[in-house]
Amino acid sequence: MSAAGRSESELEAALRDMDWTYRPQLPRSLEMGIGIVGAGEIVRGCHLPAYRMAGFRVVGIYDRDRAKAEALAREFGIGHVFDSLEQLASHPDVAIADIAVPAQFQADVVRQIVPYRLHILCQKPLAESYSDALEIAAMCDRAGVKAAVNQQMRWAPGIQASRIAVKRGWIGTPYQGAIQVHVNTPWEMWGWLARTERLEIMYHSIHYLDAIRYVLGRSPKAVFADGTRYPGAASVRGETRTTIQLLYEDETRGLVYDNHTNFADQDDWFATFRFDGTEGIVKGTNGALYNYPIGQEDTVALYSKKLQPHGWYAPVLEGRWFPHAFMGTMGELMLAIEEDREPENSVADNLITMQTVFAAYRSMESGRAVALDEIARAEHGR
Repeated sequence: MSAAGRSESELEAALRDMDWTYRPQLPRSLEMGIGIVGAGEIVRGCHLPAYRMAGFRVVGIYDRDRAKAEALAREFGIGHVFDSLEQLASHPDVAIADIAVPAQFQADVVRQIVPYRLHILCQKPLAESYSDALEIAAMCDRAGVKAAVNQQMRWAPGIQASRIAVKRGWIGTPYQGAIQVHVNTPWEMWGWLARTERLEIMYHSIHYLDAIRYVLGRSPKAVFADGTRYPGAASVRGETRTTIQLLYEDETRGLVYDNHTNFADQDDWFATFRFDGTEGIVKGTNGALYNYPIGQEDTVALYSKKLQPHGWYAPVLEGRWFPHAFMGTMGELMLAIEEDREPENSVADNLITMQTVFAAYRSMESGRAVALDEIARAEHGR
């Protein structure tokens, strides 16, 4: 056998012995009842397909447009269509409220639900203002309930595998995280998004900021950001291409480069991530954004000085960002309830992601780096 053949065989053998554990972890019991608030496209295309895959128990659904809720109930075999939030929250089989409404309405929904002491999975973004985000966190804390945020990119296979590589020490001390995206997103499909003044960071790159925090295991000190639209674009109000740098206390850096106006064919699109460490590299592709909306599986590859033989380890991943990662956000909340601990995607943790988002917008407006604690101080000083 050639040296190249032996090397390939050894790499394959070593890969089989590596424990990536990138799939969403599920609770021991699947009996916790879920009541869903909202019957929009995100619920139809992501929440409910993921919960069906996981075997989660969806008790019922509520939407102000009852016809939409009834249609999803028929499609997914949901037993109850509630007439009100009160009816959902007071149902004896509902233990978790899965809120899937636009951010501007989320604080009010939480306010109506917390008196019933349901555990809560909030939609992202948690809020469109930091004061509303703080209010949601305070309401959940006072009620003594577990509260998490649906930052589900953490459980996308490639991102979760990257987090595992960091936790296992395979890349040493991570010092750089980068996510780069160059695709074409038809924002006009969601009329309310096309009309919002804060678009790309608030509703898309928020995932990348959160994912970099998650994989590196640390939060930045400050943010320097720039964003704008495609030249002459009139169909959207907010930014559709952004460059965001995350600045840490030491030499660590994060970078998000995101352009949603690539009008070339999809062979030219890319959605990549890369995390560099002192002892290795883990990188890959975010398959959900290739051939959108069909998508493909995530990929990941690892190079580590610590592993023998040296070379690129590339396990075959199953699943993609959506809908598969939605099993992770709900599954983590359920595990936290079972184990009586805070979920990794807790509302309290998400306040730091929201500080990062609002620091990015303040940076865009002021043309300077903005510290995360500037956002927190400004709110506490109101």
